[in-house]
Amino acid sequence: MERFDTQKSEDLLARAREVIPGGVFGHYGTSVRRPGPKWFSRSDGAYFWDIDDNKYIDYMCAYGPMILGYNHPVVDEAARNQYQAGNTVSVSSPVMVELAELLVETVDAADWALFGKNGGDSTSLAVRIARAATGRTKIVKIQDGYHGVAPWMMASMATEEREIKGITKEDGANLLQIPWNDATAFEQLIAEYPDDIACFISSPYDHPAMRDNTLPEDGYWAKVESLCQKHGILLIVDDVRSGFRIDLAGSNVAYGFSADMVCFGKAIANGYPLSALVGRDSLKKVASEVFYTGSHFFQAAPMAAAKACLVEMKKADAANQMTQFGNKLNDGLVNIASQHGYDLKASGIPAMPYYRLTNVPFDIHSQWIDECVTRGVYLLNYHNHFVSTAHDEDDLNRTFDIVNEAFKALGDSAQHQVA
Repeated sequence: MERFDTQKSEDLLARAREVIPGGVFGHYGTSVRRPGPKWFSRSDGAYFWDIDDNKYIDYMCAYGPMILGYNHPVVDEAARNQYQAGNTVSVSSPVMVELAELLVETVDAADWALFGKNGGDSTSLAVRIARAATGRTKIVKIQDGYHGVAPWMMASMATEEREIKGITKEDGANLLQIPWNDATAFEQLIAEYPDDIACFISSPYDHPAMRDNTLPEDGYWAKVESLCQKHGILLIVDDVRSGFRIDLAGSNVAYGFSADMVCFGKAIANGYPLSALVGRDSLKKVASEVFYTGSHFFQAAPMAAAKACLVEMKKADAANQMTQFGNKLNDGLVNIASQHGYDLKASGIPAMPYYRLTNVPFDIHSQWIDECVTRGVYLLNYHNHFVSTAHDEDDLNRTFDIVNEAFKALGDSAQHQVA
């Protein structure tokens, strides 16, 4: 199984660097630092093709937005029909009301819904509503938790060793951080700032980009919820990444706790640009008073796509389907790795697996990822992955064949063992 030729990708990257800083920017910029595709030519189902016409089984799913498969016929038809009727217009479309009603019907924490474009729109709006509702200023988040690129969030990523360009210390002045799964640390922060904490924001489980993902310990969320209720702190769940992949009613339902607001994005419209913030009735009035908007926030076609996407996910029992596939994928990869002397750890939820070879240095793990990618299985070396309802048994078998070849190319693990 030969490695793919990606010369056209490399040539276009050279062109791109003449007119785009870095050639490819943002989180997609990681692609230019690794072997493999930089540009796609088309996509369909669980696959994309690069401009060299190499086909990849995609386990990044556009970093999460693709949940039903690329070019899903029902979702795309709904979007096309709405485009023909109108998309960005001087007033809103009725489809916005219909989508809000569907979210209220579907999501446990939803008595209302507001819309934006990116997940960061939802998280930033949630924080502003929390501050407006409580009259307090401070935000509590999890260390290494990621909630978008707003200055209040990015300030938390800075360390003595790591400078975040364009961010000042003042941007994080009201940001407090605690370790994951440590409700006692949250309780201690409340004692230190008894009347200052507006909200606690967290993903339903810990999925940082550069280390193993960790599920909540028994009793953790119950304790956090109790502390929030006791001290008038609003509990915000960032379900942007994991939304609809654990439970269509909201990931908090799966983990047995209630939330004041839940943030959605990524998969809500199967790749069309849309995000949503939903919340409790007690916050509806203040939510209407917080001004947060954008020129494209009211685009009707993505909302039509989201309506269709939610309906299709319900029909497919999507969360359970992806969980079952993810378990098969994880078990198969761990088994193949073991046959070659490698210890592969799969952490997080099955629909969003994070992979790490534990008995070799990280650069060897990265080489293994590269060997997979350049043969047709698209993975990353540092991020959780995503599965979709479009992935099937044929993809699973093809993946296992390629992964087996990748380990053969890497060689016996003994020569790479961590000292």
